[in-house]
Amino acid sequence: MKEIKSRRVEIKTKQTTASVENFILAVEDEQKRKDSFTLLEMMKKASGEEPKMWGKSLIGFGNKIYKSPATGREVEWLKIGFSPRKANLSLYLMMDIKKQAEILSKLGKHKTGVGCLYINKLSDVDLQILNQLIKEATQ
Repeated sequence: MKEIKSRRVEIKTKQTTASVENFILAVEDEQKRKDSFTLLEMMKKASGEEPKMWGKSLIGFGNKIYKSPATGREVEWLKIGFSPRKANLSLYLMMDIKKQAEILSKLGKHKTGVGCLYINKLSDVDLQILNQLIKEATQ
């Protein structure tokens, strides 16, 4: 019988034991720091998970095995998360963001990537709509 190799791939960004709170407290921009604590609570409530650091700058909630429909590769990754980057707040919602066009049209000032949502500051968006997106991403 032929042995089947695992399609699971090791990625560089992994869950760590670093302190999420200390990471946020070290964010230089005061507004990003405040927004990060707000996002932390929103995602914690929506996911029912405790936040964990993934790599040096990504805060994640839960973990899940994702399988690429194109290659069949599998990776362990967070269910939802965010990172307070210099340019913006990057939200990793791990959903087909293009299918969310209607709700995104009501969100406010933002940009999107493949599975990411980029917001300059939370005051630029409707927090109820953002919370709805976060909740949908946890389903």
